[in-house]
Amino acid sequence: MTTSLADHLRSLPDESLAALLQLRPDLVVPVPADVSALAIRAQSRVSVARALDGLDQFTLQILDAARLTRHPDEGTTATDAVLAMATTGPHPPAPTAVRAALGRLRALFLLYGPEHALHVVPAVDEVSPYPAGLGRPAAELDPRTAALCADPAKLRRTLLAAPPSARAILDRLAAGPPVGSVPPGALQAPPIGTQDAVLADPTNGGAPTGSPVRWLVDNRLLVAVSAGSSTASGTVELPREVGLLLRRDSGPLGPMRTSPPPVATAPREPKAVDSAGAGQTMEVVRHTEGLLEQLAAEPAPVLRSGGIGVRDLRRLARTAGLDEPTTALLLEVAYAAGLAGELEMPGSTTGRYGADQQVLPTGGYEVWRAASLAQRWEHLARAWLTMTRQVGLVGRRDDRDRPITALSAEAERAGAPATRRAVLGMLADLEPATAPTPEEVQALLDWRAPRRSRGREAAHREVLAEAAQLGVTGLGALTSYGRLLLGELTSADEPGGDPLGLHADAESGDPSSAARALDALLPAPVDHFLVQADLTVVVPGPPEPALAAELEATTEPESAGGASVHRVTTASVRRALDAGYTADDLHELFRRRSRTPVPQGLSYLVDDVARKHGGLRVGSAGAYLRSDDEALLTEVLADRRLESLTLRRLAPTVLSTPYQVSRLLGALRDAGYAPVQEDGTGGTMLSRPRIRRAPARVAVTTRTLDPLAAPKLPMPRLLGVVEHIRRGDAAARAARRAPAVVRGGAAGLGGGPVPAHTHSEALAVLQQAVRDKALVWVGYVDAHGATASRLVKPVSIGAGYLRAEDERTEMLHTFALHRITAAVLAD
Repeated sequence: MTTSLADHLRSLPDESLAALLQLRPDLVVPVPADVSALAIRAQSRVSVARALDGLDQFTLQILDAARLTRHPDEGTTATDAVLAMATTGPHPPAPTAVRAALGRLRALFLLYGPEHALHVVPAVDEVSPYPAGLGRPAAELDPRTAALCADPAKLRRTLLAAPPSARAILDRLAAGPPVGSVPPGALQAPPIGTQDAVLADPTNGGAPTGSPVRWLVDNRLLVAVSAGSSTASGTVELPREVGLLLRRDSGPLGPMRTSPPPVATAPREPKAVDSAGAGQTMEVVRHTEGLLEQLAAEPAPVLRSGGIGVRDLRRLARTAGLDEPTTALLLEVAYAAGLAGELEMPGSTTGRYGADQQVLPTGGYEVWRAASLAQRWEHLARAWLTMTRQVGLVGRRDDRDRPITALSAEAERAGAPATRRAVLGMLADLEPATAPTPEEVQALLDWRAPRRSRGREAAHREVLAEAAQLGVTGLGALTSYGRLLLGELTSADEPGGDPLGLHADAESGDPSSAARALDALLPAPVDHFLVQADLTVVVPGPPEPALAAELEATTEPESAGGASVHRVTTASVRRALDAGYTADDLHELFRRRSRTPVPQGLSYLVDDVARKHGGLRVGSAGAYLRSDDEALLTEVLADRRLESLTLRRLAPTVLSTPYQVSRLLGALRDAGYAPVQEDGTGGTMLSRPRIRRAPARVAVTTRTLDPLAAPKLPMPRLLGVVEHIRRGDAAARAARRAPAVVRGGAAGLGGGPVPAHTHSEALAVLQQAVRDKALVWVGYVDAHGATASRLVKPVSIGAGYLRAEDERTEMLHTFALHRITAAVLAD
């Protein structure tokens, strides 16, 4: 069979062979040595399984029809036979659809040969042992069952006599798969003398039939593949003939649908879908930024087994005002986007957390914050689409009954990007603004790729939920900017695309088409705010990065959303003064940014805090406290709230404490004072918050959507691969034409060392070939100890080496003379 397929591949033109490699890119990893190696790989179980995974339900059914109509002796089928079986049923497909499916199968070389003698690749039977969900023929299972199936009338009578419970089992097995397991003892007959003790079966009309499975086995409608025992379960199989008889109403292949099932949900308004998604993108960016700020303020320790603990995840969720699944999703996406990472803590001790690493924002977080809102969301969405993490597993338990934590290795799934691409690609193929239900999504995926979607129902629902949380979908439909983003990533993964992102818009500094589309839906960033009389600051839209930084330094946030609200407090003004602002700077900031008159109370607050600010000076003693205002120091010394500092007066203007500066500053501020820290020279030290960042990490956005898939090469490169395969095939044929003494080498001489006179004769032949510029067959032993032969034209001999040209490849080769076993002049 392999030789037949290899001969068929050799007869194809280069373009057809390249088309096969384009449809099945795994065949070129690595590049086959010749056509025979390509044929063997194309029939391997793994490669055939990959090809079957990409087929829709109708094409798989046509392949099953080809398998069921094979001649028992020759193992071939014909197009007419496949058409006859496929069009048998109450709703037969059009013959053109059947021929189109056969064309797809032949293009993939799952079927090959002429139309009157089609061969099925043998590995198909290994990957899917039950075609169309039907069992093996009765002749392969049991002779007595085969005799029953050979009599159609008797088979029908036996089937009609089956009790209702037994008929239900038959109908279940007829739908596929045809194999079922039975509990221990179900196939065993009752002991001799106790047959009358079998209880009546009300379901079956009161007749004492015992186990319905045993009734089916006794009446040859099922075959016991393994009988089991009183303690072990058994296995039964439904013969193919019985299954076909039970499918007489639906057809031998079952219900056939040539197109995907329709979506009953009415399309939504596209503008409403985009508006809902755009609003969610703002929330995603805001919550992600808040989550990373919480990590910056209080980093999460890394567990010894990897990831962050359940208590830390709950703390982050509670502080950010989110539920734990959403917090885990945003944390995983931020980590995949390179915005969060681990920082080594060499001075910490090892405990239950491992205590040598903490999760906190990376240096890339500052760059991300400076970008526009649309670009920040796009960075997160790209990371989600390409990350190999299944966030839905966080919170569940693994095989060892241990909880799966966020950022742990247990949530790693290499097939997660392909699952997201399948779900979103299906939504992209529908009409814009179509919002199918999860059940309709699963039905569409089951038709498009039944082998891939089987058993992944929970993962598909998770993708839909995560896409809604991240704003990729709105109101259940794919947004316009989400469609553009998916198209960009998919085109980069196609042959001739941009898998490395070398030509991406982001590299040139320009936003991508998805970011531009989202930017048009979002409210324009504002550079102003409205100050109200109660000292609240209302920002009527998303603030520009510069305004956001100023608000963070001078106000306290109260509420977020499309219009955020902040408040100016004594603590926020003092924090701004500590960061280096002066009173004049703050007055100018509020005057310049506010579109409303600055309230008099705000000016008084700034002036009052600025007047007190720096009245006390803190240094190291432990720590010292000095002030030019002796009365103020006397007040501090007499303040009962500061008794724990054990202050004492060193001079009329200096107090000292044995505690560190940080504690002294905190206690004074808690008591309502406004001290500032100074250095050894008396200069004021600005107290901007220390920013700790993890080392920069590379985001996963440069990764292809499916890391498990083989790279897709453009047609010019595939034609080059075909040329390489053709050359290897020609070399293999040439090697088979080599003289026996050259092919055998040392093995042809009894397996021992090459005799000296034989080696001398080979050198003489080579020297003559150099003089005559003649072709010569050279047998040699390569570096791995394997014998090989090559037809070459010797160029020179010297220094222990033969230099010769291979006329077929026009390449110059060098052979060590001591490795040459034989040399024969070509005819």
